[in-house]
Amino acid sequence: MARKKSQDSLKTGIDRWDKGSASHSHRSSSTSAAPRELRKWVATLIALLVICVVCVIGFMPLNERITQGLDIQGGVSVIMTASKSDGSAPSANDMQTATSIVQNRVNSLGASEATVQQQGNNAILIQIPGATDAQQAVETIGKTGYLEFVRLDAIGDADAVAQLSAYKDNVSLKKGTYSAFMDGASIASVQVAQQSHSATGAYVVNLTLTGDGAKKFAEVTRELAPTNGRIAIVLDGVVKSSPAVQNEITDGNVSISGNFTADSARSLKTVLDSGSLPVTLNYSESRVVGPTLGQDSLHQGILAIALGMAVVILYLFVFYKGLGILTLGSLLAFALMYLGLLAALSHFGAFALSLPGLAGIVLTIGMAADSSILVLERFREEIRMGKSIRNASLSGVKHGIGTSLDADMVTMVSALALFFFAVGPVKGFGLTLGLGIVCDVITMFMFKAPALRLLAHGPIAKHPGFWGVSSDIDEANKKQGVLASKGGATRA
Repeated sequence: MARKKSQDSLKTGIDRWDKGSASHSHRSSSTSAAPRELRKWVATLIALLVICVVCVIGFMPLNERITQGLDIQGGVSVIMTASKSDGSAPSANDMQTATSIVQNRVNSLGASEATVQQQGNNAILIQIPGATDAQQAVETIGKTGYLEFVRLDAIGDADAVAQLSAYKDNVSLKKGTYSAFMDGASIASVQVAQQSHSATGAYVVNLTLTGDGAKKFAEVTRELAPTNGRIAIVLDGVVKSSPAVQNEITDGNVSISGNFTADSARSLKTVLDSGSLPVTLNYSESRVVGPTLGQDSLHQGILAIALGMAVVILYLFVFYKGLGILTLGSLLAFALMYLGLLAALSHFGAFALSLPGLAGIVLTIGMAADSSILVLERFREEIRMGKSIRNASLSGVKHGIGTSLDADMVTMVSALALFFFAVGPVKGFGLTLGLGIVCDVITMFMFKAPALRLLAHGPIAKHPGFWGVSSDIDEANKKQGVLASKGGATRA
């Protein structure tokens, strides 16, 4: 019996030595690995700082770098109804073609972030931010765009000829009083240019004709050049310009002048470029949003964001104490990246801030704060489970981010559905919601995880009361004490 007890004691001593050696080896490995981990986390935070600095440079000043939509910037919203000349209803193909042509015309007007959408079976909604004259927009967008070139000596309308002889433009011609020698089908391309020799800086519209058009034009200009005869440029029965022919034009390059301003020249180019509409567009209704009303809405939205963030920050500091600083930092990094991304999209014409988009921004700010709370709660929960602060920062962050990613992916599906399948302002809501999720995910991996793990390597352990984890540590100690007492009673 004594020999057996001696062998058991020897075996127990060997087991303890083995465990102690393993523990010492693990501590040595952890000690050597710690500096590498610390360097990696610091490098991640430095990379995030560089990204945030670039974003700040990119979005400042905000009012210039981020494009504002119609409901904020102000502008014109017009609904036009399509009809066929024979009284029949426009087909789906007619409406698709008309919508595409109107989109091209609006884009050629130089309107930033203008939108053109089909509504129902026979209506088109046009929204032009920054515009102030709905009637001008209707006239330019709804033109059929039928262009004709007419010799002045071939016009039989005496009143119109008298006005044209006095060098008046926008003269209407009566139907049947003139015949054209060429129409817009002979035009290959249209360009707007500024007259370099003009003291007033007037603009011209330059046409490049097709082969057949160049031949027709050369023949007419050859006959009119000796007497400086004039050619009327007729658009939808209205003479837009009637220049005199100075010489024969044989190369098919024609310049239309008429004291055009930049806007009027661009408007003419827009109509000529787009061709004739397959339907007739009739004005239905319009709405002009003043910039003052839009800016008031923007200011109210910004106020809502500021108040929401203030309440969130107050909540975090009350319930999480020093750990609230971590969430505040993550929200700051989130906001800087978010604004930088919006500015980049605005620069490439892919984004315009609208009121629904502003609502999406407010929602994503709450989501970013929520993901921080999930990470902090999991961190504190694992401390209460008895893990050390360092180990809890590793496993708690991992599990907390995993839960946040699951929630973000579900929301991302909704955001993508809104962006790709919705129309109008709802698309803006889906876009800002999706962009916010992307920024939140980046913030989780580049700020929340490394920052919390760095803090767990010293500051949190040294001052648990300030960082709000002292109660969690006390709870873990109580649980271990209860377990130890239960274990002692059992052994006794």
